Amino acid sequence: MSKRPPSERPVSDFIERHFRHFNAAALTAAADGYRAHLEGGGKMFMTLAGAMSTAELGISLAEMIRQDKVHAICCTGANLEEDVFNLVAHDHYVRLPNYRDLRPEDEQALLDRHLNRVTDTCIPEMEAMRRIETHIERLWMARDQAGESAFPHQFMYRLLLSGALEPYYQIDPENSWMLAAARKNLPMFVPGWEDSTLGNMYAGMCITGEVQRVHTVRTGIEAMVELARWYMDTAVETPLGFFQIGGGIAGDFPICVVPMLAQDLQRDDVPLWAYFCQISDSTTSYGSYSGAVPNEKITWGKLGIKTPKFVIESDATIVAPLMFARILDW
Repeated sequence: MSKRPPSERPVSDFIERHFRHFNAAALTAAADGYRAHLEGGGKMFMTLAGAMSTAELGISLAEMIRQDKVHAICCTGANLEEDVFNLVAHDHYVRLPNYRDLRPEDEQALLDRHLNRVTDTCIPEMEAMRRIETHIERLWMARDQAGESAFPHQFMYRLLLSGALEPYYQIDPENSWMLAAARKNLPMFVPGWEDSTLGNMYAGMCITGEVQRVHTVRTGIEAMVELARWYMDTAVETPLGFFQIGGGIAGDFPICVVPMLAQDLQRDDVPLWAYFCQISDSTTSYGSYSGAVPNEKITWGKLGIKTPKFVIESDATIVAPLMFARILDW
C-alpha cells in the first residue's frame, strides 16, 4: 500500500480531502470565506457563548489572536473567567465521562467536594475560583477607592499582565486565549457579566459595601456605547466580519449594534457586517433567535443580500478548532 507523503498542513489537507458535503462542506466553505475576508483586507469580530473556555478552545484560539486572525471578541462572563480558571487550576479539574448516568445524589456529592460540573468536566472551586478571588478583589477595591471604572475584561487583563497568577499556571500559557488577548490589548465586550462567578462575587461585595460604587466594573449599556464607538471607528475603515460560536447574549448583543446605529441614531453611514458565520446546534424553531437562519438578519438591518453567510449546525467544540486550523493553514 502506498503512503501519502507527510504534509506540512495535515489538518487543512484532511479537511480538503474529506469535508465535501453537508455540515462538513459548510465548515470548509466558512473557513475559506473567513480567510478570503481577511485576505481582502477585512477584520473579524468573534463571539463566544457556552463553555468554550472550559472546552479549552484557547489551544487554537490563542494562536488565532497572536496571528491577527481575530480583531475583537464579545464573550460571556463565564468564558472570560473560565479560561483563566483553566490556566491556574487545570490539574485539579475532574472529568466525568459517564455524566449522563449521574444520580441527584452523585451531583450533591460533587457539590460537597466543591466541584461545579459543566457537562463532563468539573471546575474545582477552591483551586480555580477562590485562587483568583483575592487578586481580582484587590483590583476592584483599589479602582473603587480611586473613583475609577473599567470593564470586566480590563480588570482581567491587568491581573494577567501583572504576573500575580504566574506561580499558579498549570498549562502552557501559550494555550490561554485570554493571556494572548491581554498581551495584544484586544478589544473585548462582555455583556451580562453579572451572571458569571466573578460577577456574583462582585455583586456580593456591592451588597456588603466592600465596593461602594456598583459601576466600578462597567457593564451593560456602557458596553454597548463602547461597542458602537469601536464599530464605527473600525468598519468605516475596513470590512468587519462576524464569527459567532453558539448563541445567546454573546452573539445577540454585538450584532444589534448595526441596526441601533442606523435606526435608533438614524445614521446613514453605517456599514453592514461584511461576513457572517455561526456554529450552533440550535435548529430553527418557534422564535429561536439562536437558530434563526442568517437571511432573517437581513430584515433587521444587520446583514445585506450579498453578505457571505454560513451556518454550521454542529458541535462548536469540534467545529471551531477545525476551522481555526484551516484558517491558520495547519
